[in-house]
Amino acid sequence: MMGNGDGVHQQDRNGECVSRQEQGGERMSRCTRYVCGYILLIVLVCLLLVLNLGLGSAASPGQILNALMNPRGEETAVGILWQIRFPRALAAALLGGALALSGFLLQTFFANPIAGPFVLGISSGAKLVVALVMIAALGQGFVLNSASLIAAAFAGALASMGFILVISGRVRRMSLLIICGVMIGYICSAVTDFVVTFADDSNIVNLHNWSMGSFSGTSWANVRTMSAVVLTGLFCSFLLSKPMGAYHLGESYAVSVGVNVRRFRIELILLSSLLSACVTAFAGPISFVGIAVPHLVRELFRTARPLIVLPACFLGGAVFCLFCDFIARTVFAPTELSISSVTAVFGAPVVIWLMLHRQKGMRDER
Repeated sequence: MMGNGDGVHQQDRNGECVSRQEQGGERMSRCTRYVCGYILLIVLVCLLLVLNLGLGSAASPGQILNALMNPRGEETAVGILWQIRFPRALAAALLGGALALSGFLLQTFFANPIAGPFVLGISSGAKLVVALVMIAALGQGFVLNSASLIAAAFAGALASMGFILVISGRVRRMSLLIICGVMIGYICSAVTDFVVTFADDSNIVNLHNWSMGSFSGTSWANVRTMSAVVLTGLFCSFLLSKPMGAYHLGESYAVSVGVNVRRFRIELILLSSLLSACVTAFAGPISFVGIAVPHLVRELFRTARPLIVLPACFLGGAVFCLFCDFIARTVFAPTELSISSVTAVFGAPVVIWLMLHRQKGMRDER
């Protein structure tokens, strides 16, 4: 009997050792996947930065390389590199990361991967208020600084978010909420286009290019301002990573572990609105990045842990917008495409696949 008992205990110990080995192997596999994912994203960011700096219709790669090595060389190439391409590439990386972060925060808030600043009409609301403020200021002979544009866009984003929250209190189905958000976006875009079209001043009419979305015309002063806003938003998002992880497991669980859900939701609204407002103020509305990138990042890392996904979303958004801006500049050069049109071409199929995948999952559950 003692022998049998010892044998059972020995089997238990062996099974426990095997289980620990399996857990250790799984943990090692996750760490390897995370490291490889981050290395891939960083390499893509660096590669796309090089492509955006080196290729274009105005200067050859050799001239750009000489301008990079010798900032006091040929004035034309130096000006193109340091005053046009470099700040534009940095803006695409920063604002792309901000838009992906904003999308992830909104998806956390609504507990739905289809939510995003463009689809919910938040970007369009920010665009409307910025256009109205710029038209009023230019009509009086004033030129707005970056802080004023961000404040105007933030007010518009909060107003649109307020409408969405009011509607969400009456609509239980996320699909209807998305439709309402799209309608709000169309209304804001229509009003913006109407006001811009019938403006008298030629400078105001040129706002049409901004309203279509573009990283062109970015200055170093703009880069400094957007860096301060976006990096602050990224830091604040990290501070919310722990309550975000609890919130992903359900509101009741978050409350049970001490999360002030009401304050947490307000913080999510403010952060996502600020990030999307910064993007709209400097580049206009950009579509589908806030939806597609967080989903692609979750698929790449196979996790929804905020501490892992947040920096990955920022890098993924930078990769996505750098790539789309490169396409917009070079494919039909010297004609430049709207950045929002290019992001829609690559982002919309991801959203369609996501919706079909979710619909299939719902059918399987039934």
